[in-house]
Amino acid sequence: MRAVTWQGRREVSVETVPDPIIKEPTDAIVRITTTALCGSDLHLYEVLTPFMTPGDILGHEPMGIVEETGPEVTNLSPGDRVVVPFQIACGNCWMCRSGLPTQCETTQVVEHGMGAEMFGFSKLYGAVPGGQAEYLRVPQAHYGPIKVPEGPPDDRFLYLSDVLPTAWQAVDYAAVPQDGTVAVLGLGPIGSMACRIATVQGAGRVIGVDLVPERLRRARADGVEVFDLHDYAHQEDLVEAVVSVTEGRGPDAVIDAVGTEAHGSPVGRTAQLAVGFLPRDWAVRLTAKAGVDRLAALRLAIALVRRGGTLSLSGVYGGMADPMPLMTMFDKQIQVRMGHANVRRWVDHILPLLTDEDPLDVDGFATHRMPLDEAPRAYELFQHKEDGAIKVLLRP
Repeated sequence: MRAVTWQGRREVSVETVPDPIIKEPTDAIVRITTTALCGSDLHLYEVLTPFMTPGDILGHEPMGIVEETGPEVTNLSPGDRVVVPFQIACGNCWMCRSGLPTQCETTQVVEHGMGAEMFGFSKLYGAVPGGQAEYLRVPQAHYGPIKVPEGPPDDRFLYLSDVLPTAWQAVDYAAVPQDGTVAVLGLGPIGSMACRIATVQGAGRVIGVDLVPERLRRARADGVEVFDLHDYAHQEDLVEAVVSVTEGRGPDAVIDAVGTEAHGSPVGRTAQLAVGFLPRDWAVRLTAKAGVDRLAALRLAIALVRRGGTLSLSGVYGGMADPMPLMTMFDKQIQVRMGHANVRRWVDHILPLLTDEDPLDVDGFATHRMPLDEAPRAYELFQHKEDGAIKVLLRP
């Protein structure tokens, strides 16, 4: 089959690799009909390269048709149309039963001290071959895949794999009061969808912050009150502007949908790039013990949120030695919630919105649709935010 493989920093290629096969009785094989690029893929493309191996198959936002199932997968049949969540979980352990499949005790990557395995996401999460391919082996298929109806195009359901539950959890964790104010930092796929979900759930005011013109225009069209980072010489000026329109207090909640590759973090960026020039073993050890993030977005979130407010972090962070302004956080009595989205926990809340009315406009969410063989170009577009690329779908 053809698959998108990681070959080095900022280098992916589409290669012919062996077809996946059933290995465990709880496996399924899914023929991929649509898969997507995610901001987390860009972390692997640039920042988390020490934990990647040339030839790793990328991708964790797939959907398709079940081709084959293991004997213990009784809830799926060949021909079923399914979305595959990015995390791999058993559904039976204490963590899964507690609504935390990202911490599944059956698939935790214990050797690296990490949570549940994920598709296409480095050896830190099991180095499981991902879904940017023609076929995907799905472990724990008795629990993970989400059956969806025939008829509507893939765009209607694909985002159940990651974007929708991640944005939904970001808003849930933000605990926005009814008619309250939420600010969303980063208007990429997750931030943009979080704005839409917050609006549908009854937020009184949704503020979006970004610096990419296409993202700002799209959010403004969704009714978001946007602030362009380019309009402010210093972060303090932006904070003052947002505080001034929120009764002098700041937003009730702030969602950081940016994560480790925030614009305006020159020291962090230099440190991340420098690691890429080290021998792999050294880079792994250094990143695991002393890795740092680009913290501009997180520091902005801390500055913006009102006293007693909530920070919700959905952007991925990977630093083990990040300097945090704990005195400010403690003094402001900020509540912080974060983590990978627990996909299956939120599916039942989201599915009723994927109706013909399409209140979240998932049908129009993608900006680019490209053949799988054009994945290297798709990564470049997405990385450099060229041609208005906000969400890129790949068709095998």
